[in-house]
Amino acid sequence: MKKVLIIGAGPAGLTAAYELLDKSKEYEVTVLEESDTFGGISRTVNYKGNRMDMGGHRFFSKVPEVNEWWEKMLPTQGAMPFDDRELGRTSTIKKGGPDPEKTDRVMLRRNRLSRIFFNSKFFDYPVSLKFDTIKNMGFGTTLVVGFSYLKTVFHKREEKSLEDFYINRFGKKLYSMFFENYTENLWGRHPSEISPEWGAQRVKGLSIRAVLKDIFGKMFNKKNRKVETSLIEEFAYPKLGPGELWELTASDFEKMGGTIIKNAKVTKIIKNKDNTLKGLVYVKDGKEIELDGDYVISSMPVKDLVEGMNDVPKDIAAIASGLPYRDYMTVGVLIPHLNLKNETKTKTMGDIVPDNWVYVHDRSVHMGRFQIYNNWSPYMVEKVADTVWMGLEYFCNEGDWMWSMTDEEFGKMGIKEMVTMGLINSEAEVLDFHVERVKKAYPAYFDTYDHMDDLREYLDTIPNLFCVGRNGQHRYNNIDHSMCTSFETVKAIMSGSTDKSAIWNVNTEKEYHEEGKENS
Repeated sequence: MKKVLIIGAGPAGLTAAYELLDKSKEYEVTVLEESDTFGGISRTVNYKGNRMDMGGHRFFSKVPEVNEWWEKMLPTQGAMPFDDRELGRTSTIKKGGPDPEKTDRVMLRRNRLSRIFFNSKFFDYPVSLKFDTIKNMGFGTTLVVGFSYLKTVFHKREEKSLEDFYINRFGKKLYSMFFENYTENLWGRHPSEISPEWGAQRVKGLSIRAVLKDIFGKMFNKKNRKVETSLIEEFAYPKLGPGELWELTASDFEKMGGTIIKNAKVTKIIKNKDNTLKGLVYVKDGKEIELDGDYVISSMPVKDLVEGMNDVPKDIAAIASGLPYRDYMTVGVLIPHLNLKNETKTKTMGDIVPDNWVYVHDRSVHMGRFQIYNNWSPYMVEKVADTVWMGLEYFCNEGDWMWSMTDEEFGKMGIKEMVTMGLINSEAEVLDFHVERVKKAYPAYFDTYDHMDDLREYLDTIPNLFCVGRNGQHRYNNIDHSMCTSFETVKAIMSGSTDKSAIWNVNTEKEYHEEGKENS
């Protein structure tokens, strides 16, 4: 049997592991995971019965293979979840699907709402052109926004940076209001210093024109209208958070005969003289252990992969060493009530605002975004009818002033910022809080990223190495695209191909990423 070593038990690593054993009996598959949990940044943390989603993960894809995979692992709800039942709300149900009140292995259907919190007011994200937006901005500002956008219609900037990318799609005024500060907070760099590729990966196809097109498509009930990913109105979500999917996948993989070694940090990648990989070395319980393999599938940060590899050319090593990342900290905060008034038509438990997450554009705080876990799934909160469980999200660099705070200091900072923003009246209202940190959460598009193609070309010369997922490819992928890199990898291994182009091309074509049809 051929031995396959997989580094990382996140979405990409576990998808590859499961697919190999599901589609063939010819492979012996071992997964090495540095931590003791599954899912990577898509894991779910359970703190005293209250669950935290690291970063917020909507399950929505225009790739049929991904949707079929999700349906197989977590079938779509066949009855309404607890909060929808209590409130008389409706969401999509699938005939014969499981009842969320009776089983955990179920995918819920949830209403999508994300807004921007700016000047103590809510604005739609993406920015819409309805009356509430004009009222909140003021008529004068709205006119400036309109003329600013019209200018970009007739005069496009050459897209050398993310700043150019945003201005071309939204105009300079909206960019300065809703993108400039948030982006700098997220990345620690001004948008003028960041490659436009980040925008092309995350929000391509989204613009004022796309928003208008979607509005008129709804107004005239256009059939088979194309829907940009950021404009979807309903998404799938595991009953117990995204980590549930990966915990189930890991369990099923082991039942199929696969091996998972937790708390195993891969430190070395052993390369033969003929440029093939011999295997790897991992550290567990303070001991170095060597494993040989016929194939290595890596979802670990490509920076660490190359740094652990022998006989790497100096220029390639320098590119890998210079690849930047942004780290992530979040504090879960349990409160009895949230001050923000629900002025939407959506009914909610406790009449809280119905947002899944809110982008914070308040320059007086460091917070980048906050989640309301009650709205992701009622089963994420132990006492969903009586408490609000929130996640305050911050972006930082490992070792900086924020990362260096103790959990107690960081939690108290977040709670103070809640008071500053008017989310709560007093720090004394907080019932409990919990801090989580995620290293290398976001691969960044600056510094040596400009030479990523050179690094990719070098990695492709190693025939039995396959790089998958967000960190494995240093690409800001969603879950579905990370999974697709693994689908393509499994196809290549099973067919004996060493051509990696299909793997790297996932999430690079506009049609592949954004365009699909939704029947209205």
